[in-house]
Amino acid sequence: MLLQGLPAEKERIIVPGPAGFMPPSAAQLGVALPPSGVGIAYGHHVPEDIAIAEIARQMLTKPNATIFPGPMVLWAWNEHAVEKAMAVLEIAAQIPNVLIIPMPDYRPKYPKVDPEEVINPNHPNLTIWGNKIEACIFVGVHCHYANLTLKMIRAGTNCCTAALCAEQGHEDAMLSVHDMDAAKLRKVAQIFKRVREQMGIKLPADGKNVRYTGLQSRVNGNETHINPLAALKPGAPPAGVHMPSEGQMPH
Repeated sequence: MLLQGLPAEKERIIVPGPAGFMPPSAAQLGVALPPSGVGIAYGHHVPEDIAIAEIARQMLTKPNATIFPGPMVLWAWNEHAVEKAMAVLEIAAQIPNVLIIPMPDYRPKYPKVDPEEVINPNHPNLTIWGNKIEACIFVGVHCHYANLTLKMIRAGTNCCTAALCAEQGHEDAMLSVHDMDAAKLRKVAQIFKRVREQMGIKLPADGKNVRYTGLQSRVNGNETHINPLAALKPGAPPAGVHMPSEGQMPH
């Protein structure tokens, strides 16, 4: 059933946790992936603009809101990847004090993950806990790794998760919108701008609204913030690495 607004609190199925050890998946709880033009909000289908506006409200109001870009937008595999990466930075430019912590690849990082450096899909809760993140967006992450990550975050943290997916969306996110190409990511940025202005939240005059983690600050001359629109384009992928197209499993 398609709701025309956000579900009432008592009707919400997928909500911030911690849900405990091995909670049932969203699919087990009856949450299905939506058709084109429809998003997911707390386990219910809603018009995608409603879901995007709720993502904006969560990111603008929750402590330590963070964007987690994955390999498909971190590396300049092709012009499409670069275009999407720049659109993600346009979203970041609408969120004062937002953090950006990358998921550069999917290999487990042992014996320790530095939560100020990366998030890893095999133990994402460590980065959420380490930075006290209560709202986040995943974008540019291959779907099977995003699903793993979202389940673990819901199980062990109180973070409100959102997914901007290039494919069919993510039922294990509290908020999800799919079919994300560069044009739709720019639409997300425009909705964020509208919601921010409606809430009366101003941006810094110098445009430096992305906040560095402690580690990021130390490697950037102890600067504390950066203007995301002045950031460099994504770098070339590591030598010898091939990224499969969206919808295919990386090896």
